[in-house]
Amino acid sequence: MQNKQTGDHSAVIAGRAKPRGKFPHYRRAGDFIYVSGTSSRRSDNSFEGVAVDEMGVTNLDVRVQTRAVLNNIQAILQSAGADLSDVVEMGVFLVNMNDFGGFNEVWAEFFDYSGPTRTTVAVHQLPHPHLLIEIKAVAYKPISTGGET
Repeated sequence: MQNKQTGDHSAVIAGRAKPRGKFPHYRRAGDFIYVSGTSSRRSDNSFEGVAVDEMGVTNLDVRVQTRAVLNNIQAILQSAGADLSDVVEMGVFLVNMNDFGGFNEVWAEFFDYSGPTRTTVAVHQLPHPHLLIEIKAVAYKPISTGGET
């Protein structure tokens, strides 16, 4: 739904993993775009960074999951007319702080000291046992004078 006067709107994006609840992938409020918590979940409800061997042993990889989360956020931002370079703040939720080093390695592939501010916290669990990380973002992308968002 869009407010034509302010350009404010929210969206659930076709072809992306459907939110697990009644909330949008993102919401634009004026010049700011708020991206809901995003995981490594694919549109088919499988997860990047999860491998299960023939014995049923599950291997979770925070590096692969982090890269997938940031790529998913990038895709969401692109559908809103922005990209990762417009992000000003991110909130990171890790299930285990022992994954902080691997997460940080991948973060550095996407951002440097000129990137967004960041807060990283450990949480008891995320909405699926295969998730090691979830990230939410705030981007600043002024609405163009041509009426586009």
